[in-house]
Amino acid sequence: MQTKDFLNQAEKYSAHNYHPLPVVLTKGQGVWVWDVEGKKYLDMLSSYSALNQGHCHPKIVAALQTQAEKLTLTSRAFHNDRMGPFMKKLCELSGFEKCLLMNSGAEAVETAIKAARRWGYLKKKAAKDKAEIICCSGNFHGRTTTIVGFSTEPSYQEGFGPFTPGFKIIPYNDVEALKKAITPNTVGFLVEPIQGEGGVIVPKQGYLQAAREITKKNNCLLICDEIQTGLGRCGALFVCKDEKIKPDILIVGKALAGGMYPVSGILADETVMDVFVPGIHGSTFGGNPLGCAAGMAALGVMVEEKLPQRAKELGEYFVDGLNKIKHPAIKEVRGRGLLIGVEVKKEYGSARPYCEKLMGLGILAKETHDQVIRFAPPLVIKKEEIDWALEKIKKLFT
Repeated sequence: MQTKDFLNQAEKYSAHNYHPLPVVLTKGQGVWVWDVEGKKYLDMLSSYSALNQGHCHPKIVAALQTQAEKLTLTSRAFHNDRMGPFMKKLCELSGFEKCLLMNSGAEAVETAIKAARRWGYLKKKAAKDKAEIICCSGNFHGRTTTIVGFSTEPSYQEGFGPFTPGFKIIPYNDVEALKKAITPNTVGFLVEPIQGEGGVIVPKQGYLQAAREITKKNNCLLICDEIQTGLGRCGALFVCKDEKIKPDILIVGKALAGGMYPVSGILADETVMDVFVPGIHGSTFGGNPLGCAAGMAALGVMVEEKLPQRAKELGEYFVDGLNKIKHPAIKEVRGRGLLIGVEVKKEYGSARPYCEKLMGLGILAKETHDQVIRFAPPLVIKKEEIDWALEKIKKLFT
């Protein structure tokens, strides 16, 4: 079968809930992928940062294969010997006392919402069924009906109401708006340290520290969604650590198992996590031995190969190279670590055609927020591979 055959098959049998680039991939290794006709591409998306450790990292593959031959699933009705060691390593790396494992990022966000609300009623004594969580405009936290209900992107909401109450929207990167939005029933502030899907929006210096001070002063939880920004992507283990703050709840996912298996979760200390008791929350696959084995190996790779440090150094190098490309279509280059956005001026069209042209040049990138080309390669990328990419990107614009 050729590319067109696979595309026709997908067109016929798949719901049209995505608008992918017209490439059909069949193999991946490190930062490179190959399509069904043998063409090689540099992956500049990393499956939305789930592949920080690169495609098919041999250590994670080996851990997955070994575990798959022993035990794949127990449910949480029983213990397994992979979950405890994985959670211990994750808690020690992140600096939290407890974690609760789920599967997808959206599930982890839903878990954080439930934790904040229950904490609000049990610990803060918020009025019954009146708990409020403050969120930011331009946010992206997932696709469940609850989560899209507090999105500010109309296309995410159209046709899916009525939505869950209890969420208040304020502008991103606005400390005064946060102060004004808090009420006695505010139980949490849910925020991305850097907005990825929102267009790679980096807040001003001190924003997270101010949010930490305000939430602490008003006895409400700071909930940081680092599903996309965490685990090395932005030049540190977590952006929060880099900013020298500790949120009350940290949401993790994507690269947690190196793109081999969906693993997500929330991290918090005992004072928050003790609101969960048997029977009130769970997941059949959450904490399964296969995902935990992959997760343990993925964390090991991140530490051993110093991926956060690589992202910081190579991200600065990449941004510097992009800034040297002078073209009137480029409005701004921004980002942190290896989460980088190149914003295209509206008078030069949307970012989509640029991504399609990059595909022809051997680079797979994807537009976000209409005008932004996102460059987020696996963190194992080498300097010479960035140089190769910069030549192609320069060719695109010049």
